[in-house]
Amino acid sequence: MSLKLGEIAPDFTADSTQGPIRFHDYAGDGWVVFFSHPADFTPVCTTELGAFARRKDAFTARHTKLLGLSVDPLESHQRWIADIEEVGATTLDYPLLADPDRRIAELYGMIHPAADPKLTVRSVFIIDPHKKVRLTLTYPPSAGRNVDEILRVLDSLQLTEGRKLTTPVDWKPGEDVIIAPSVSDEDARTLHPDGWKTLKPYLRLVPAPRA
Repeated sequence: MSLKLGEIAPDFTADSTQGPIRFHDYAGDGWVVFFSHPADFTPVCTTELGAFARRKDAFTARHTKLLGLSVDPLESHQRWIADIEEVGATTLDYPLLADPDRRIAELYGMIHPAADPKLTVRSVFIIDPHKKVRLTLTYPPSAGRNVDEILRVLDSLQLTEGRKLTTPVDWKPGEDVIIAPSVSDEDARTLHPDGWKTLKPYLRLVPAPRA
């Protein structure tokens, strides 16, 4: 299965390091960053899980929960946590799902046999409060993720939600945004009475909304 943007993220029930979880209940009415790991006691995963834990407050401030997954049993996860916390100098205070039968990994398309038939890829899903998939990222098992980039895209999604705006290359919070091409100049004058900067007829920049 390959999830597409805008689709409802499939629900599931699984054991985790914080007890049994039903995904849609866990998500509630907030955002979720759901990410997979190839296996327990692997070096890149150990650094990643600690990095997400250190940045958990940044996700919480964005009304976003973290949820990890590794295709190993819960007992293995529990032993691995000590290494994650030691290496990352942090506390792993978000759930890590156990998926030893790869049921969830298959459901979310985390198995790419041509890349590695034995491991999951490093998948990332950003899921919105309506349970819709808003971003998918797929890294090979050898490459660690960039937490700053995931936060940056989350900021972009949340800022433009319900607004006819997009964000340009390398955009960061506080920088100008783009009026969507679907908005006519006439409608844009209503939406942005203070005007905008036109680089091209289809590329109009305005200050980012404050809230």
